[in-house]
Amino acid sequence: MTNIEYLTSYVNQFVETIKQAGVKHIVMCPGSRSTPLAYGFAKSEDFAFYRQTDERSAAYFALGIAKAAKEPVVLLCTSGTAAANFFPAIVEAFYARVPLLVVTADRPHELREVGAPQAIDQIHLFGKHVKWSVDFPLPEDHAETLNFMERHIHRAVSTSKTLPMGPVHINMPFREPLLLNMEQALPIAEVQVSEIGKLVPSREFTEWYTDMLMREEKGLLIAGDSLHSTEGFWDFARMLKWPVLVDPLSNLRTSVPEDCMDLCIDQYDAILKNDAFKQAALPNVVVRFGAQPVAKPLTLFLKACRPNVYIVADESPIFRDSIHIVTHHVQVEANSLWIPIEEKQASNYLENWSKANDIATKLIQTYIENEEDEGALAGMLFEALPEGVDLFASSSMPIRDVDTFFNKTRKDVQIYANRGTNGIDGVVSSALGVQAATNRPGYLLIGDLAFLHDVNGLIVSRFHETNNTIVIMNNDGGGIFSYLPQSTETNYFEHLFGTPTGLEFSHIAAMYDAQYDAVHTKEAFEQALKQPKTKNIRIIEVFTNRQVNTETHRKLWAAISEELDAIWKV
Repeated sequence: MTNIEYLTSYVNQFVETIKQAGVKHIVMCPGSRSTPLAYGFAKSEDFAFYRQTDERSAAYFALGIAKAAKEPVVLLCTSGTAAANFFPAIVEAFYARVPLLVVTADRPHELREVGAPQAIDQIHLFGKHVKWSVDFPLPEDHAETLNFMERHIHRAVSTSKTLPMGPVHINMPFREPLLLNMEQALPIAEVQVSEIGKLVPSREFTEWYTDMLMREEKGLLIAGDSLHSTEGFWDFARMLKWPVLVDPLSNLRTSVPEDCMDLCIDQYDAILKNDAFKQAALPNVVVRFGAQPVAKPLTLFLKACRPNVYIVADESPIFRDSIHIVTHHVQVEANSLWIPIEEKQASNYLENWSKANDIATKLIQTYIENEEDEGALAGMLFEALPEGVDLFASSSMPIRDVDTFFNKTRKDVQIYANRGTNGIDGVVSSALGVQAATNRPGYLLIGDLAFLHDVNGLIVSRFHETNNTIVIMNNDGGGIFSYLPQSTETNYFEHLFGTPTGLEFSHIAAMYDAQYDAVHTKEAFEQALKQPKTKNIRIIEVFTNRQVNTETHRKLWAAISEELDAIWKV
Protein backbone atom coordinates (compact mmCIF):
# COMPACT_ATOMS: atom_id res chain seq x y z
CA MET A 1 0.00 0.00 0.00
CA THR A 2 1.51 3.37 -1.01
CA ASN A 3 1.66 6.51 1.15
CA ILE A 4 -1.12 8.20 -0.84
CA GLU A 5 -3.36 5.15 -0.43
CA TYR A 6 -3.12 4.83 3.33
CA LEU A 7 -3.22 8.60 3.82
CA THR A 8 -6.42 8.67 1.77
CA SER A 9 -7.90 5.77 3.76
CA TYR A 10 -7.00 7.55 6.99
CA VAL A 11 -8.58 10.87 5.96
CA ASN A 12 -11.65 9.21 4.45
CA GLN A 13 -12.20 7.27 7.67
CA PHE A 14 -11.93 10.51 9.64
CA VAL A 15 -14.41 12.36 7.41
CA GLU A 16 -16.90 9.49 7.28
CA THR A 17 -16.82 9.04 11.06
CA ILE A 18 -17.32 12.75 11.65
CA LYS A 19 -20.39 12.55 9.38
CA GLN A 20 -21.62 9.36 11.09
CA ALA A 21 -21.37 11.15 14.47
CA GLY A 22 -23.83 13.78 13.24
CA VAL A 23 -21.52 16.76 12.69
CA LYS A 24 -22.84 19.07 9.96
CA HIS A 25 -20.60 22.18 9.94
CA ILE A 26 -16.89 22.54 9.04
CA VAL A 27 -14.96 25.81 9.45
CA MET A 28 -11.56 25.65 7.78
CA CYS A 29 -8.54 27.96 7.58
CA PRO A 30 -6.12 27.43 4.66
CA GLY A 31 -2.67 26.00 5.40
CA SER A 32 -0.28 23.39 4.01
CA ARG A 33 -0.15 20.77 6.78
CA SER A 34 -3.95 20.49 6.98
CA THR A 35 -4.23 19.88 3.21
CA PRO A 36 -5.40 16.25 3.49
CA LEU A 37 -8.26 17.11 5.84
CA ALA A 38 -9.24 20.22 3.86
CA TYR A 39 -9.56 18.18 0.67
CA GLY A 40 -11.30 15.36 2.51
CA PHE A 41 -14.02 17.61 3.86
CA ALA A 42 -14.29 19.74 0.73
CA LYS A 43 -15.05 16.80 -1.57
CA SER A 44 -17.88 15.62 0.68
CA GLU A 45 -21.35 17.02 0.00
CA ASP A 46 -22.58 16.13 3.49
CA PHE A 47 -21.28 19.23 5.29
CA ALA A 48 -21.84 22.97 5.33
CA PHE A 49 -18.25 24.03 4.55
CA TYR A 50 -16.96 27.51 5.49
CA ARG A 51 -13.63 29.22 4.86
CA GLN A 52 -11.94 32.02 6.80
CA THR A 53 -8.34 33.16 6.38
CA ASP A 54 -7.94 34.59 9.90
CA GLU A 55 -7.75 31.82 12.52
CA ARG A 56 -8.91 33.93 15.45
CA SER A 57 -11.96 35.12 13.54
CA ALA A 58 -12.57 31.61 12.18
CA ALA A 59 -12.71 30.21 15.69
CA TYR A 60 -15.30 32.77 16.77
CA PHE A 61 -17.26 32.14 13.58
CA ALA A 62 -17.37 28.43 14.46
CA LEU A 63 -18.33 29.38 18.01
CA GLY A 64 -21.30 31.35 16.69
CA ILE A 65 -22.46 28.44 14.55
CA ALA A 66 -22.18 26.00 17.46
CA LYS A 67 -23.89 28.42 19.84
CA ALA A 68 -26.92 28.76 17.58
CA ALA A 69 -27.04 25.15 16.35
CA LYS A 70 -26.31 23.69 19.83
CA GLU A 71 -24.22 20.98 18.19
CA PRO A 72 -20.49 20.40 17.57
CA VAL A 73 -18.71 22.24 14.78
CA VAL A 74 -15.34 21.18 13.32
CA LEU A 75 -12.72 23.95 13.43
CA LEU A 76 -9.67 23.07 11.30
CA CYS A 77 -6.27 24.71 10.85
CA THR A 78 -2.65 23.98 9.92
CA SER A 79 0.22 23.62 12.40
CA GLY A 80 2.08 26.28 14.37
CA THR A 81 0.70 29.60 15.60
CA ALA A 82 -2.40 29.10 13.47
CA ALA A 83 -3.62 26.79 16.23
CA ALA A 84 -2.63 29.27 18.95
CA ASN A 85 -4.89 31.88 17.36
CA PHE A 86 -7.87 29.64 18.13
CA PHE A 87 -7.24 30.03 21.86
CA PRO A 88 -9.49 33.02 22.79
CA ALA A 89 -12.56 31.46 21.19
CA ILE A 90 -11.81 28.09 22.77
CA VAL A 91 -11.66 29.73 26.20
CA GLU A 92 -15.02 31.40 25.50
CA ALA A 93 -16.48 28.08 24.30
CA PHE A 94 -15.29 26.31 27.45
CA TYR A 95 -16.87 28.77 29.87
CA ALA A 96 -19.97 29.35 27.73
CA ARG A 97 -20.40 25.58 27.30
CA VAL A 98 -20.37 25.59 23.50
CA PRO A 99 -19.38 22.37 21.64
CA LEU A 100 -16.41 22.68 19.29
CA LEU A 101 -14.27 19.96 17.66
CA VAL A 102 -10.92 21.72 17.33
CA VAL A 103 -8.76 19.85 14.79
CA THR A 104 -5.15 21.01 14.45
CA ALA A 105 -2.83 19.52 11.84
CA ASP A 106 0.71 18.95 13.10
CA ARG A 107 4.23 18.07 12.00
CA PRO A 108 5.19 14.40 12.39
CA HIS A 109 7.06 13.40 15.53
CA GLU A 110 10.51 13.55 13.91
CA LEU A 111 9.99 17.26 13.13
CA ARG A 112 8.97 18.27 16.64
CA GLU A 113 11.45 20.12 18.88
CA VAL A 114 14.18 20.13 16.18
CA GLY A 115 13.74 23.64 14.77
CA ALA A 116 11.42 22.70 11.91
CA PRO A 117 9.30 25.58 10.54
CA GLN A 118 5.72 25.97 11.72
CA ALA A 119 6.31 23.42 14.46
CA ILE A 120 5.30 24.27 18.01
CA ASP A 121 4.35 22.03 20.92
CA GLN A 122 0.67 21.36 20.15
CA ILE A 123 0.14 18.53 22.63
CA HIS A 124 -2.41 19.77 25.21
CA LEU A 125 -2.00 23.21 23.62
CA PHE A 126 -5.27 24.47 25.10
CA GLY A 127 -4.66 23.04 28.56
CA LYS A 128 -7.65 22.89 30.87
CA HIS A 129 -9.77 24.99 28.53
CA VAL A 130 -10.88 21.93 26.58
CA LYS A 131 -12.86 19.01 27.97
CA TRP A 132 -10.54 16.44 26.37
CA SER A 133 -7.47 16.40 24.15
CA VAL A 134 -5.93 13.61 22.04
CA ASP A 135 -2.87 13.32 19.80
CA PHE A 136 -3.80 11.00 16.92
CA PRO A 137 -1.33 8.54 15.41
CA LEU A 138 0.27 9.17 12.03
CA PRO A 139 -1.47 7.65 9.01
CA GLU A 140 -0.04 4.16 8.36
CA ASP A 141 -0.87 0.87 6.69
CA HIS A 142 -2.38 -0.67 9.83
CA ALA A 143 -6.05 -1.55 10.39
CA GLU A 144 -5.85 -0.89 14.13
CA THR A 145 -4.99 2.74 13.44
CA LEU A 146 -8.28 3.29 11.63
CA ASN A 147 -10.22 1.42 14.33
CA PHE A 148 -8.59 3.53 17.04
CA MET A 149 -9.36 6.76 15.18
CA GLU A 150 -13.00 5.89 14.50
CA ARG A 151 -13.78 5.18 18.14
CA HIS A 152 -11.87 8.20 19.42
CA ILE A 153 -13.74 10.51 17.05
CA HIS A 154 -17.01 9.24 18.53
CA ARG A 155 -15.54 9.81 21.98
CA ALA A 156 -14.57 13.37 21.01
CA VAL A 157 -18.02 14.18 19.63
CA SER A 158 -19.78 12.63 22.62
CA THR A 159 -17.51 14.49 25.02
CA SER A 160 -18.25 17.82 23.34
CA LYS A 161 -22.01 17.12 23.45
CA THR A 162 -22.17 15.71 26.98
CA LEU A 163 -23.61 18.28 29.37
CA PRO A 164 -22.04 20.64 30.14
CA MET A 165 -21.06 20.88 26.49
CA GLY A 166 -17.70 22.31 25.47
CA PRO A 167 -14.65 22.14 23.18
CA VAL A 168 -12.40 19.14 22.57
CA HIS A 169 -9.03 19.10 20.79
CA ILE A 170 -7.83 16.56 18.22
CA ASN A 171 -4.20 16.98 17.12
CA MET A 172 -3.37 15.19 13.85
CA PRO A 173 0.23 14.82 12.58
CA PHE A 174 0.89 14.27 8.87
CA ARG A 175 4.03 13.45 6.89
CA GLU A 176 4.58 14.70 3.37
CA PRO A 177 3.43 14.10 0.68
CA LEU A 178 0.02 15.49 1.66
CA LEU A 179 -2.11 14.76 -1.42
CA LEU A 180 -5.03 12.33 -1.56
CA ASN A 181 -6.52 10.01 -4.13
CA MET A 182 -9.69 12.04 -4.65
CA GLU A 183 -11.42 9.12 -6.40
CA GLN A 184 -11.15 6.64 -3.51
CA ALA A 185 -14.54 5.76 -2.04
CA LEU A 186 -15.44 6.52 1.57
CA PRO A 187 -15.44 3.56 3.97
CA ILE A 188 -18.46 2.08 5.73
CA ALA A 189 -18.52 3.11 9.38
CA GLU A 190 -18.40 0.35 11.99
CA VAL A 191 -19.71 2.33 14.96
CA GLN A 192 -23.38 3.01 14.24
CA VAL A 193 -24.71 4.65 17.42
CA SER A 194 -23.19 6.71 20.21
CA GLU A 195 -25.98 7.61 22.62
CA ILE A 196 -25.95 10.17 25.47
CA GLY A 197 -28.41 9.78 28.34
CA LYS A 198 -30.35 12.42 30.29
CA LEU A 199 -29.74 13.89 33.75
CA VAL A 200 -32.92 13.80 35.86
CA PRO A 201 -33.61 14.51 39.55
CA SER A 202 -34.15 11.77 42.11
CA ARG A 203 -37.65 10.83 43.30
CA GLU A 204 -36.84 12.09 46.81
CA PHE A 205 -35.73 15.52 45.58
CA THR A 206 -38.72 15.81 43.23
CA GLU A 207 -41.14 15.16 46.10
CA TRP A 208 -39.47 17.77 48.34
CA TYR A 209 -39.22 20.25 45.46
CA THR A 210 -42.90 19.85 44.50
CA ASP A 211 -44.04 20.36 48.09
CA MET A 212 -41.84 23.46 48.46
CA LEU A 213 -43.18 24.99 45.23
CA MET A 214 -46.80 24.45 46.29
CA ARG A 215 -46.54 25.95 49.78
CA GLU A 216 -44.21 28.90 49.11
CA GLU A 217 -45.63 32.22 47.85
CA LYS A 218 -42.57 34.48 48.12
CA GLY A 219 -40.52 32.71 45.48
CA LEU A 220 -38.55 33.85 42.46
CA LEU A 221 -37.65 32.04 39.26
CA ILE A 222 -34.50 33.29 37.54
CA ALA A 223 -33.87 32.36 33.90
CA GLY A 224 -30.29 32.91 32.75
CA ASP A 225 -28.08 32.11 29.77
CA SER A 226 -27.17 28.57 28.61
CA LEU A 227 -30.66 27.09 28.52
CA HIS A 228 -30.58 24.36 25.87
CA SER A 229 -34.34 24.52 25.38
CA THR A 230 -37.14 26.77 26.61
CA GLU A 231 -39.97 24.47 25.57
CA GLY A 232 -42.38 23.90 28.44
CA PHE A 233 -41.03 26.68 30.67
CA TRP A 234 -44.04 29.00 30.48
CA ASP A 235 -46.41 26.08 31.08
CA PHE A 236 -44.58 25.51 34.36
CA ALA A 237 -44.41 29.21 35.30
CA ARG A 238 -48.09 29.70 34.48
CA MET A 239 -49.04 27.10 37.12
CA LEU A 240 -46.56 28.33 39.74
CA LYS A 241 -47.40 32.07 39.61
CA TRP A 242 -43.99 33.26 40.81
CA PRO A 243 -42.24 36.30 39.30
CA VAL A 244 -39.79 35.23 36.57
CA LEU A 245 -36.66 37.37 36.29
CA VAL A 246 -35.72 36.87 32.65
CA ASP A 247 -32.20 37.50 31.39
CA PRO A 248 -32.37 38.42 27.68
CA LEU A 249 -29.94 35.60 26.83
CA SER A 250 -32.36 33.01 28.20
CA ASN A 251 -34.52 33.81 25.16
CA LEU A 252 -37.55 33.78 27.42
CA ARG A 253 -37.97 37.55 27.05
CA THR A 254 -39.22 36.96 23.51
CA SER A 255 -42.09 34.82 22.20
CA VAL A 256 -43.76 35.33 25.60
CA PRO A 257 -47.33 33.96 25.77
CA GLU A 258 -49.90 36.72 26.34
CA ASP A 259 -51.14 35.21 29.62
CA CYS A 260 -47.58 35.07 30.99
CA MET A 261 -46.65 38.72 30.38
CA ASP A 262 -47.37 39.69 34.00
CA LEU A 263 -45.09 36.89 35.22
CA CYS A 264 -42.21 38.02 33.02
CA ILE A 265 -40.04 40.56 34.89
CA ASP A 266 -37.63 42.16 32.44
CA GLN A 267 -36.76 45.40 34.29
CA TYR A 268 -35.22 43.85 37.41
CA ASP A 269 -31.91 45.61 36.69
CA ALA A 270 -33.59 49.01 37.09
CA ILE A 271 -36.02 48.28 39.93
CA LEU A 272 -33.42 46.50 42.07
CA LYS A 273 -31.42 49.72 42.24
CA ASN A 274 -34.15 51.01 44.59
CA ASP A 275 -33.72 50.22 48.30
CA ALA A 276 -37.41 50.58 49.20
CA PHE A 277 -38.59 48.14 46.57
CA LYS A 278 -35.86 45.66 47.49
CA GLN A 279 -37.32 45.40 50.98
CA ALA A 280 -40.76 44.57 49.55
CA ALA A 281 -39.23 42.09 47.10
CA LEU A 282 -37.28 39.87 49.52
CA PRO A 283 -37.82 36.22 48.54
CA ASN A 284 -37.82 33.14 50.74
CA VAL A 285 -36.98 30.84 47.82
CA VAL A 286 -35.08 31.35 44.58
CA VAL A 287 -34.84 28.79 41.77
CA ARG A 288 -32.36 29.59 39.02
CA PHE A 289 -32.05 27.92 35.63
CA GLY A 290 -28.96 28.65 33.54
CA ALA A 291 -26.11 31.03 34.33
CA GLN A 292 -26.32 34.01 36.68
CA PRO A 293 -27.88 36.92 34.68
CA VAL A 294 -25.91 39.90 33.43
CA ALA A 295 -27.38 42.49 35.82
CA LYS A 296 -25.16 43.43 38.78
CA PRO A 297 -28.07 44.85 40.87
CA LEU A 298 -29.64 41.37 40.89
CA THR A 299 -26.40 39.81 42.10
CA LEU A 300 -26.09 42.39 44.88
CA PHE A 301 -29.74 41.90 45.85
CA LEU A 302 -29.38 38.13 46.19
CA LYS A 303 -26.11 38.48 48.09
CA ALA A 304 -27.71 40.86 50.57
CA CYS A 305 -30.93 38.94 51.18
CA ARG A 306 -29.46 35.39 51.15
CA PRO A 307 -32.76 33.50 50.62
CA ASN A 308 -33.47 30.52 52.86
CA VAL A 309 -33.58 28.23 49.85
CA TYR A 310 -31.60 28.96 46.69
CA ILE A 311 -31.79 26.14 44.13
CA VAL A 312 -29.63 26.11 41.01
CA ALA A 313 -30.33 23.55 38.29
CA ASP A 314 -27.07 22.93 36.45
CA GLU A 315 -25.94 20.00 34.32
CA SER A 316 -22.38 20.44 35.64
CA PRO A 317 -21.00 19.63 39.10
CA ILE A 318 -19.26 23.02 38.96
CA PHE A 319 -21.02 25.50 41.25
CA ARG A 320 -21.77 28.62 39.21
CA ASP A 321 -22.22 30.56 42.43
CA SER A 322 -19.79 33.47 42.55
CA ILE A 323 -21.49 34.98 45.63
CA HIS A 324 -21.61 31.69 47.54
CA ILE A 325 -25.26 31.61 48.57
CA VAL A 326 -26.64 28.52 46.76
CA THR A 327 -28.21 26.03 49.18
CA HIS A 328 -29.22 23.30 46.69
CA HIS A 329 -27.08 22.53 43.65
CA VAL A 330 -29.10 20.10 41.51
CA GLN A 331 -27.08 18.47 38.73
CA VAL A 332 -29.82 18.01 36.15
CA GLU A 333 -30.98 19.53 32.89
CA ALA A 334 -33.03 22.64 33.62
CA ASN A 335 -36.22 21.44 31.98
CA SER A 336 -36.35 18.39 34.25
CA LEU A 337 -37.42 20.79 37.03
CA TRP A 338 -40.26 22.28 34.99
CA ILE A 339 -42.59 19.78 36.53
CA PRO A 340 -46.41 19.59 36.37
CA ILE A 341 -48.07 21.09 39.47
CA GLU A 342 -51.56 22.23 40.44
CA GLU A 343 -52.25 25.81 39.38
CA LYS A 344 -51.74 28.31 42.21
CA GLN A 345 -53.36 31.69 42.85
CA ALA A 346 -51.48 34.90 42.07
CA SER A 347 -49.99 36.41 45.25
CA ASN A 348 -49.37 39.94 46.52
CA TYR A 349 -45.69 39.18 46.11
CA LEU A 350 -46.14 38.66 42.37
CA GLU A 351 -48.28 41.81 42.22
CA ASN A 352 -45.48 43.89 43.78
CA TRP A 353 -42.94 42.70 41.23
CA SER A 354 -45.33 43.19 38.33
CA LYS A 355 -46.31 46.71 39.45
CA ALA A 356 -42.68 47.80 39.83
CA ASN A 357 -41.82 46.27 36.46
CA ASP A 358 -44.68 48.17 34.80
CA ILE A 359 -43.46 51.46 36.31
CA ALA A 360 -39.94 50.90 34.96
CA THR A 361 -41.25 49.81 31.57
CA LYS A 362 -43.37 52.96 31.24
CA LEU A 363 -40.45 55.25 32.09
CA ILE A 364 -38.09 53.36 29.81
CA GLN A 365 -40.56 53.66 26.95
CA THR A 366 -40.78 57.41 27.55
CA TYR A 367 -36.99 57.56 27.67
CA ILE A 368 -36.68 55.79 24.30
CA GLU A 369 -39.15 58.28 22.78
CA ASN A 370 -37.54 61.42 24.22
CA GLU A 371 -33.79 60.87 24.67
CA GLU A 372 -31.07 60.58 22.02
CA ASP A 373 -28.33 58.65 23.81
CA GLU A 374 -27.13 55.10 23.06
CA GLY A 375 -29.75 53.50 25.29
CA ALA A 376 -32.63 55.25 23.55
CA LEU A 377 -31.17 54.44 20.13
CA ALA A 378 -30.69 50.80 21.13
CA GLY A 379 -34.31 50.74 22.27
CA MET A 380 -35.37 52.06 18.86
CA LEU A 381 -33.43 49.25 17.20
CA PHE A 382 -35.07 46.60 19.38
CA GLU A 383 -38.57 47.93 18.68
CA ALA A 384 -37.83 48.00 14.95
CA LEU A 385 -36.62 44.39 14.78
CA PRO A 386 -38.98 42.37 12.56
CA GLU A 387 -40.37 38.94 13.35
CA GLY A 388 -38.05 35.97 12.88
CA VAL A 389 -34.58 37.52 13.27
CA ASP A 390 -31.55 37.01 15.52
CA LEU A 391 -29.85 39.71 17.59
CA PHE A 392 -26.23 39.42 18.71
CA ALA A 393 -25.02 41.86 21.36
CA SER A 394 -21.40 42.68 22.12
CA SER A 395 -20.13 42.69 25.69
CA SER A 396 -19.73 45.94 27.65
CA MET A 397 -22.52 48.48 26.97
CA PRO A 398 -24.48 46.70 24.19
CA ILE A 399 -25.48 43.70 26.31
CA ARG A 400 -26.36 46.00 29.19
CA ASP A 401 -28.51 48.12 26.89
CA VAL A 402 -30.23 44.91 25.76
CA ASP A 403 -30.89 44.08 29.41
CA THR A 404 -32.41 47.51 30.07
CA PHE A 405 -34.09 48.48 26.80
CA PHE A 406 -35.14 45.19 25.20
CA ASN A 407 -38.69 44.89 26.53
CA LYS A 408 -40.49 41.56 26.72
CA THR A 409 -42.35 40.78 23.52
CA ARG A 410 -44.39 38.16 21.73
CA LYS A 411 -42.14 38.53 18.68
CA ASP A 412 -39.80 35.70 17.68
CA VAL A 413 -36.36 37.25 18.18
CA GLN A 414 -33.48 35.10 19.42
CA ILE A 415 -30.78 36.93 21.40
CA TYR A 416 -27.12 35.87 21.62
CA ALA A 417 -23.90 37.15 23.20
CA ASN A 418 -20.52 35.82 24.29
CA ARG A 419 -20.86 35.82 28.09
CA GLY A 420 -18.61 32.89 28.94
CA THR A 421 -15.75 35.28 29.63
CA ASN A 422 -17.49 38.56 28.68
CA GLY A 423 -14.80 39.65 26.22
CA ILE A 424 -15.18 42.05 23.29
CA ASP A 425 -12.99 39.93 21.00
CA GLY A 426 -14.46 37.97 18.10
CA VAL A 427 -17.92 39.51 18.30
CA VAL A 428 -18.33 40.22 14.58
CA SER A 429 -17.34 36.65 13.70
CA SER A 430 -19.62 35.13 16.33
CA ALA A 431 -22.58 37.11 15.00
CA LEU A 432 -21.84 36.02 11.42
CA GLY A 433 -21.59 32.42 12.65
CA VAL A 434 -25.00 32.57 14.33
CA GLN A 435 -26.54 33.85 11.10
CA ALA A 436 -24.86 31.08 9.11
CA ALA A 437 -26.34 28.46 11.44
CA THR A 438 -29.90 29.80 11.64
CA ASN A 439 -30.19 31.23 8.11
CA ARG A 440 -32.35 34.00 9.58
CA PRO A 441 -31.61 37.72 9.16
CA GLY A 442 -28.99 38.71 11.72
CA TYR A 443 -28.51 41.97 13.62
CA LEU A 444 -25.38 42.88 15.57
CA LEU A 445 -25.24 45.67 18.17
CA ILE A 446 -21.60 46.54 18.84
CA GLY A 447 -19.35 49.37 20.00
CA ASP A 448 -16.53 50.92 18.00
CA LEU A 449 -13.69 49.28 19.94
CA ALA A 450 -15.24 45.80 19.75
CA PHE A 451 -15.82 46.27 16.02
CA LEU A 452 -12.17 47.28 15.53
CA HIS A 453 -11.14 44.21 17.50
CA ASP A 454 -12.68 41.85 14.92
CA VAL A 455 -12.82 43.73 11.61
CA ASN A 456 -11.17 40.66 10.05
CA GLY A 457 -14.34 38.76 10.84
CA LEU A 458 -15.92 40.41 7.79
CA ILE A 459 -13.58 38.42 5.53
CA VAL A 460 -15.94 35.45 5.74
CA SER A 461 -18.56 37.50 3.88
CA ARG A 462 -16.30 37.38 0.80
CA PHE A 463 -16.54 33.58 0.69
CA HIS A 464 -20.13 32.89 1.78
CA GLU A 465 -23.58 34.41 1.50
CA THR A 466 -24.65 36.22 4.65
CA ASN A 467 -27.47 38.46 5.79
CA ASN A 468 -26.34 40.76 8.59
CA THR A 469 -27.06 44.31 9.72
CA ILE A 470 -24.31 45.69 11.96
CA VAL A 471 -25.21 48.67 14.16
CA ILE A 472 -22.03 50.29 15.51
CA MET A 473 -22.46 52.65 18.45
CA ASN A 474 -19.40 54.82 17.86
CA ASN A 475 -18.75 56.84 21.01
CA ASP A 476 -15.03 57.01 20.20
CA GLY A 477 -13.76 54.74 22.94
CA GLY A 478 -14.70 52.41 25.75
CA GLY A 479 -18.13 53.55 26.94
CA ILE A 480 -18.49 51.02 29.76
CA PHE A 481 -15.60 52.53 31.71
CA SER A 482 -17.49 55.81 32.17
CA TYR A 483 -19.79 53.95 34.60
CA LEU A 484 -16.92 52.55 36.69
CA PRO A 485 -14.97 54.11 39.59
CA GLN A 486 -11.83 54.71 37.50
CA SER A 487 -13.72 57.42 35.58
CA THR A 488 -13.34 59.75 38.58
CA GLU A 489 -9.57 60.03 37.97
CA THR A 490 -9.89 62.68 35.28
CA ASN A 491 -6.16 63.25 34.71
CA TYR A 492 -5.53 59.79 33.25
CA PHE A 493 -8.94 58.26 32.55
CA GLU A 494 -9.31 59.23 28.90
CA HIS A 495 -5.76 58.17 28.02
CA LEU A 496 -5.90 54.80 29.80
CA PHE A 497 -9.56 53.76 29.60
CA GLY A 498 -11.47 56.06 27.25
CA THR A 499 -8.90 55.26 24.52
CA PRO A 500 -10.40 57.42 21.74
CA THR A 501 -9.22 56.49 18.24
CA GLY A 502 -10.96 59.13 16.14
CA LEU A 503 -11.86 56.47 13.58
CA GLU A 504 -15.02 56.01 11.53
CA PHE A 505 -15.82 52.99 9.39
CA SER A 506 -17.01 54.15 5.98
CA HIS A 507 -13.78 52.93 4.36
CA ILE A 508 -14.14 49.51 6.01
CA ALA A 509 -17.67 49.30 4.62
CA ALA A 510 -16.42 50.24 1.16
CA MET A 511 -13.61 47.66 1.29
CA TYR A 512 -16.13 44.87 1.95
CA ASP A 513 -18.76 46.31 -0.43
CA ALA A 514 -21.16 46.74 2.47
CA GLN A 515 -24.20 48.98 2.50
CA TYR A 516 -23.32 51.92 4.76
CA ASP A 517 -25.14 54.66 6.64
CA ALA A 518 -23.55 57.31 8.88
CA VAL A 519 -26.06 58.44 11.52
CA HIS A 520 -25.75 61.54 13.69
CA THR A 521 -29.35 62.09 14.82
CA LYS A 522 -32.26 60.05 16.13
CA GLU A 523 -34.33 60.93 13.08
CA ALA A 524 -31.57 59.75 10.74
CA PHE A 525 -31.33 56.47 12.65
CA GLU A 526 -35.06 55.94 12.35
CA GLN A 527 -34.86 56.50 8.61
CA ALA A 528 -31.85 54.19 8.25
CA LEU A 529 -33.69 51.36 10.01
CA LYS A 530 -36.62 51.77 7.62
CA GLN A 531 -34.51 51.63 4.46
CA PRO A 532 -34.41 48.28 2.64
CA LYS A 533 -31.26 46.19 2.93
CA THR A 534 -29.60 45.84 -0.48
CA LYS A 535 -26.32 44.01 0.25
CA ASN A 536 -25.16 40.97 2.25
CA ILE A 537 -23.59 43.17 4.92
CA ARG A 538 -25.12 46.41 6.07
CA ILE A 539 -23.30 48.75 8.48
CA ILE A 540 -25.16 51.53 10.30
CA GLU A 541 -22.63 53.66 12.17
CA VAL A 542 -24.29 55.72 14.89
CA PHE A 543 -22.18 58.51 16.37
CA THR A 544 -22.85 59.13 20.07
CA ASN A 545 -21.36 60.91 23.07
CA ARG A 546 -20.00 58.89 26.01
CA GLN A 547 -20.57 61.61 28.59
CA VAL A 548 -24.18 62.20 27.50
CA ASN A 549 -24.79 58.44 27.57
CA THR A 550 -23.64 58.18 31.18
CA GLU A 551 -25.63 61.20 32.36
CA THR A 552 -28.90 60.18 30.70
CA HIS A 553 -28.68 56.57 31.88
CA ARG A 554 -28.27 57.78 35.45
CA LYS A 555 -31.17 60.20 35.01
CA LEU A 556 -33.37 57.29 33.92
CA TRP A 557 -32.44 55.18 36.94
CA ALA A 558 -33.12 58.11 39.25
CA ALA A 559 -36.56 58.67 37.72
CA ILE A 560 -37.48 55.01 38.15
CA SER A 561 -36.25 55.02 41.73
CA GLU A 562 -38.26 58.15 42.53
CA GLU A 563 -41.52 56.54 41.38
CA LEU A 564 -40.76 53.35 43.28
CA ASP A 565 -40.05 55.38 46.43
CA ALA A 566 -43.49 56.99 46.16
CA ILE A 567 -45.07 53.55 46.55
CA TRP A 568 -42.73 51.50 48.73
CA LYS A 569 -40.67 53.95 50.78
CA VAL A 570 -41.89 54.01 54.39
